[in-house]
Amino acid sequence: MSTSETMSDLEERIYTPDQGRGRPFGIWQDMFAEALRSRELAWRLFVRDFSARYKQSALGILWALLIPLIGSATFVFLNSTGVLNIGDVGVPYAVYALLSLTLWQIFSNGLIVCSNAIVAGGNMIVKINFPKETLVVAAMGQVLFELFVRLGLVVVVMIATQTPFEWTILLFPVALLPLLLFTVGLGFLLSLLNVIFRDVANVVTLAATFLMFLTPVVYPPPESGLLATVMSLNPLSGLITAPRDLLLRGYLSDPASFLWSAALAVILFFAAWRVFHLVEYKMAEAV
Repeated sequence: MSTSETMSDLEERIYTPDQGRGRPFGIWQDMFAEALRSRELAWRLFVRDFSARYKQSALGILWALLIPLIGSATFVFLNSTGVLNIGDVGVPYAVYALLSLTLWQIFSNGLIVCSNAIVAGGNMIVKINFPKETLVVAAMGQVLFELFVRLGLVVVVMIATQTPFEWTILLFPVALLPLLLFTVGLGFLLSLLNVIFRDVANVVTLAATFLMFLTPVVYPPPESGLLATVMSLNPLSGLITAPRDLLLRGYLSDPASFLWSAALAVILFFAAWRVFHLVEYKMAEAV
């Protein structure tokens, strides 16, 4: 193939501040089409980041198992010694804590890696024109991989403790989707802020740790009191509780909370994606 033929196949794209004006539905079609075309790039970025992360690690992929194991073992110990009074959760607390921390790490780890995605890919952004969303998606891919590994561990522990599997396990991926959308949506916005204020990455890490104790992760949702009121306003409560309920209980303990949290997650995701798409033409100047 000649050079002229190769150049003719390349798509020339010009970003302007008023792109998309006057065609609100057309711009969404462009965004979805662009995301579909960039799926191979997202996969290659995921493979690159995955290889770089585990290549020089002594324990490698075992870290994906050790982190939730150590975390859940800590809370099991605190509960068994009476330091924490968790109460009855309906299943062995080891299963409850391990599954809950696995779900929470989707949000906490996802928020951290997504907020750093644009800054980490700065060298690519200034040299190559490509959909910047792929950096965030590829970063979230690392979290999804670890999720699958950790869910396998949850299944093993459930079998070892003779915890029954409910048929609603089939609905588990559906209940998990809003949590993923909520995380990526916030990740889009925080990745933009992190380009301007590099302190955002540190703030996200601290905020994720603080939020875990305001979300019913390692303990069941309280039924009354100030904490119950706070959790009723925390969308993460419904997004964490719902998939856990479907896996361990077989029903949703608070369907209303899940529905409004899921609706908020969908709105946040598409609004954040739109904002991200509007300003991506300025990223090369900012990084």
